[in-house]
Amino acid sequence: MAELILLGLVSFLHDLFTVMWIGGMLVLGFVILPTIKKTLGLGPETKKLIEAIRKRLSMLSYISMIGLLVTGILLSRISPLYLGPLSFGNEFSTWLAIKHLMIALMVTISIVRSIVIPKRAMPEPKKMKLNASLLMLNIVLGIGVLLLSGFIAAANVVFLSTP
Repeated sequence: MAELILLGLVSFLHDLFTVMWIGGMLVLGFVILPTIKKTLGLGPETKKLIEAIRKRLSMLSYISMIGLLVTGILLSRISPLYLGPLSFGNEFSTWLAIKHLMIALMVTISIVRSIVIPKRAMPEPKKMKLNASLLMLNIVLGIGVLLLSGFIAAANVVFLSTP
């Protein structure tokens, strides 16, 4: 029973960190930024507001990335189908390896958006456009990661229940 509770808590935390990171990007990209720009325009106050929101969401994203790493390691090691972080030895491990590569790209994009772009000397409209483009790319990758997660969960059920 203790093992079931522990696995349930780890799975819950993994889902929660996923929602915080990918859900935060979705809400930022499709609700918050368009609403702010439509309501306030693109003046200096808008830039301050967007920057304040970006900083707060970046903190949640980084916490989520660390949480996902820890819980992901724990969850992947539970499955007998798991062959290693970048193994392509079976379908389960192949999907997991592709997911890991996509997540590594997402983390890189997040770091570029929150650390590199703000320090770059470039016109503000160009910075905003680059930031928005990278956000949309991360959203697409995040949706892809969720899709792969669904297949990975299904593979665990199907491959382990098939004689």
